[in-house]
Amino acid sequence: MAIDQHQLDALLGRFVTDLGAGFHAVNAVIGDRLGLYQALAAVMPATPEEVARHAGADERHVREWLSGQAAGGYVTYDPATERFSLTEEQAFVLAAPDGMQAAAAFHLPVALAMNVQALTDAVRSGSGFAWHQHDTALFEGTERFFRPGYAANLVSSWIPAIEGLEDRLRAGGKVADVGCGHGASTLLMAQAYPAASVTGFDYHRASIEQAGKRAGDAGLTHRATFEVASATDFPGSDYDLVTVFDALHDMPDPRGAARHIREVLAPDGVFMLVEPYAEDRLEDNLNPVGRLYYAASTAICVAHSKTGDPGTALGAQAGEARLTDLLHDAGFTRVRRATQTPFNLVLEARP
Repeated sequence: MAIDQHQLDALLGRFVTDLGAGFHAVNAVIGDRLGLYQALAAVMPATPEEVARHAGADERHVREWLSGQAAGGYVTYDPATERFSLTEEQAFVLAAPDGMQAAAAFHLPVALAMNVQALTDAVRSGSGFAWHQHDTALFEGTERFFRPGYAANLVSSWIPAIEGLEDRLRAGGKVADVGCGHGASTLLMAQAYPAASVTGFDYHRASIEQAGKRAGDAGLTHRATFEVASATDFPGSDYDLVTVFDALHDMPDPRGAARHIREVLAPDGVFMLVEPYAEDRLEDNLNPVGRLYYAASTAICVAHSKTGDPGTALGAQAGEARLTDLLHDAGFTRVRRATQTPFNLVLEARP
């Protein structure tokens, strides 16, 4: 075997980066749970002792934590003063209450690790691993990963990208948000369109209970309601808008779900499907975003879809062409890409 040393060094470099990222994920979750990013933002430029005191944590651990965060580029270290701080960009991504809170996304891989043996068995057998079987940190991490994107785009650009939809919701449309999880998207629509009636549906009772609590905390219980129901048989009819956010590809029967959505829409209603961004060819998804989604899809999306019939397993990188074909098969006659972001495709489907 002839080994190219340059290629070997490059591969080992990626390995070290990835192994470090695995440890970083655990440390980011610890920092998120202890409020260390926020503590640093509050007292910076700061010594580890000052950050630890503000967060109510042990100084020696915090010193090591800050050093690792600085090595990863998540915080900034000044060797002249031996103090740590956050740039404006780091603060927005990690510490600001109205920012991205990106550290929360690391709850996802950490939660998956809780069930790594069961997931290994599921991959071996093809039996699948259901969403509700995951550690509860996965549900929190999923909401907090997706919510900033929804908050930044849903009302400001995604809904306006669909002709006539914004005016319809302002006038009091009827909305079903299917696979709503903790209700982040549901509550954003209820808040933005007070005349509309918005109902979130999810098969996972614990998530629906959490969504109801979030609605109460936000004072939106009179505008948004939540019910336990699956995507293939949720109740109601004549919906002006049905939405599915980053969930259709997870479903065992996405075609059946789309067919049911077609049946309960008003004659001039809209199905807005938001899915992870993907090109149609595998080779065009071999990039950091594709890597993230393929890896998550293996243990979350495909795993859940394999737990029921017909076990379609679209995966998180299904792509526009495959999704469009599925929607046509479900009875939609008009499908188009309404808009997109680096992380999402937004499709508009009409009867």
